[in-house]
Amino acid sequence: MTPQDNLTIASPLKAPRFQPEKMLLQTPACKFEPAQAEKPELTADQALQKLIAGNKRFINQQSTHPNHLTRLEEVAQKQTPFATILGCSDSRVPLEVIFDQGLGDLFVIRVAGNIVTPTELASIEYGTSILQTKVLLVLGHGCCGAVGAALNSGHLMGQMNTLIDSIQPAIARSARQPGDRLENAVRENVFLQMEKLKESPLITRLLNEKQIKLAGGYFDLKTGKVSIFNVLTSHTSTIRVNRLYAF
Repeated sequence: MTPQDNLTIASPLKAPRFQPEKMLLQTPACKFEPAQAEKPELTADQALQKLIAGNKRFINQQSTHPNHLTRLEEVAQKQTPFATILGCSDSRVPLEVIFDQGLGDLFVIRVAGNIVTPTELASIEYGTSILQTKVLLVLGHGCCGAVGAALNSGHLMGQMNTLIDSIQPAIARSARQPGDRLENAVRENVFLQMEKLKESPLITRLLNEKQIKLAGGYFDLKTGKVSIFNVLTSHTSTIRVNRLYAF
C-alpha cells in the first residue's frame, strides 16, 4: 500500500456562493452590521452639518466629550458611524476631538499627508458602503509636515518617500498661486486626493446615487477652526475656492 492509498477522496461538492458582505460583517466575537433604522437616519447634508456643529463646540470650548464607558457599552456590538474621514496622522489633529464626536461616531482613516493609496481606499470603501456613512471628508491641516517635505523636495528615509510622490502633483498645481505656499499646497493636496477617491467605481456609484457627500476641508492649527471648501473653478495650475466656515 502506498501513502496515497491512505488518502480519502471526498466527493466533489458544489462550492458555496461567495458572500463578501458576510465575511466583512462578522467576526467570531462580534457582528458589525450596516446601519439600521433604529434612529432617524441623517442625510448627507445633515451629517456634514453635524461635523461643523461639533467643530464649533470645540472652538467655543463647549465640547461635550461623549467618550465614556456608557457609550462604549452602547457601541461594543455594533458601530453606526455617520462620517468617514480621511485625515493626517499628525498628532495635533485628533479628529474625534476637533469635531467633538464620541466612540462609534466617526470612521477614521489617518495617514501622513491624508493621501489615498489602495490600502486607505479599501478602508474608505468599507466605511461608505458597508457601514453606510453619509459624508466622506478629506481633511488637510496647517503646517502639514508631509506636504511641507514635498514642497521642499526633500529626500526622506525608507518608505517615507512614497508620501512625497503621492503629494507632488498637488505641489505642481499650487506653484503659481498667490499667498502662502504651504497652505496652498495643503489645499491642492486635499483636492488631489478627492479626485483619486472619485476614481473608485464604488465611491462614484455612491456619489451618483446621492448616498454620500464628498467634501474637502482645512484645519487651522492656530484657531482650531475647520473650513469646508467649495470649489468655484478648476484649472491644471490654479483652483480658486470659497471657504464655507463652520460659523
